[in-house]
Amino acid sequence: MLPHKKKAMSKRHVLILLLFILSSAIYFQACTKEEQRDTTHFNFADLPYETLAEYDFFEGNIVNLEPVSDVLPYKINTPLFSDYAQKARFIYIPKGSAAVYNGEDIFDFPVGTTIIKTFYYNHDFRDETKGRRIIETRLLIRLEDEWDSHSYLWNDEQTAATFSLVGRQTQVEWIHYDGTTRSTNYLIPNKNECKDCHKKDSVLVPIGPKARNINSNYDYADGTMNQLDKWAAMGYLSNNPNSADAPKTPLWSDPNSGTLNERARAYLDTNCGHCHNPEGDADNSGLSLYYHEENLTALGVCKPPVAAGGGSGGFAYAIVPGQPEESIMPFRMNSVELDVAMPELARSVVHEEGVALIKEWIASMDGPDCL
Repeated sequence: MLPHKKKAMSKRHVLILLLFILSSAIYFQACTKEEQRDTTHFNFADLPYETLAEYDFFEGNIVNLEPVSDVLPYKINTPLFSDYAQKARFIYIPKGSAAVYNGEDIFDFPVGTTIIKTFYYNHDFRDETKGRRIIETRLLIRLEDEWDSHSYLWNDEQTAATFSLVGRQTQVEWIHYDGTTRSTNYLIPNKNECKDCHKKDSVLVPIGPKARNINSNYDYADGTMNQLDKWAAMGYLSNNPNSADAPKTPLWSDPNSGTLNERARAYLDTNCGHCHNPEGDADNSGLSLYYHEENLTALGVCKPPVAAGGGSGGFAYAIVPGQPEESIMPFRMNSVELDVAMPELARSVVHEEGVALIKEWIASMDGPDCL
């Protein structure tokens, strides 16, 4: 019996040893991954990865978009309209580095920063518990000398997102806020089309994460906190302003968040200002729709269009104070016609609520008699 017992003990020891080796390997692999995050998280030469999962931004079932501890969710006060798609936003900044607030509402992001934006549709806009369909995830990655963008398209099974250069159109359907069923051909842009919006002096840049756009509270897993303060507490932001003193845009659709003028300006800033500014793609239009623009003519008041044609709708000025029905701006926003619709990209339907806001804003204006 003794030899038999000794043999059994040896097997047990071997099993324990194997379990120890396996657990050590798993621990070592996890530590190695964390050490990689201490630098840039990526080997830039390997990018883009074939699937979104390979970046290790999310844990568990990837469709749930549950971020790992060093990936931070955030929101934009007034988000860009994209055919009513909703967005889940996250940011990763390598450990040991931070974005720097430059005092002009802008952040200078360190190498390795990744801005992660996922576009999805809730099946019923009135009840998010009824589920959603994820369409695409876009990454904007800060390389050594520039930003680069990569798009990942989700499969119908919602189990994976795969890298794509070419983009595509996909049919989406949802129940709208008013209870009606709506649908559209959602356009997923290709790599070059992404650059059309994300350009400043012909250089690819982020356009959403600015101090004024994230200066608001967010309901994090560990409690509600101002986003600027959270970024600073996480070590994601240095030279940060006091959130009470920092610039802030309101939520365009919430009358309690700002005046009508402030909400309309925030809407134009987000949806139009990235192109319509002196350094943007539409600088030749003479319109400057940044939130802080003070020149009324640059904003469009009594300003004739640079180029005439169908895009003007036969109207003479971008904005006629008190008369939205005589103004080019809401006319173009209310169209999906080629060479008329504005913005030109990221929409195939009219943003009814946004158009109503701009019309209300123009109707409320006291200004010069353009006519």
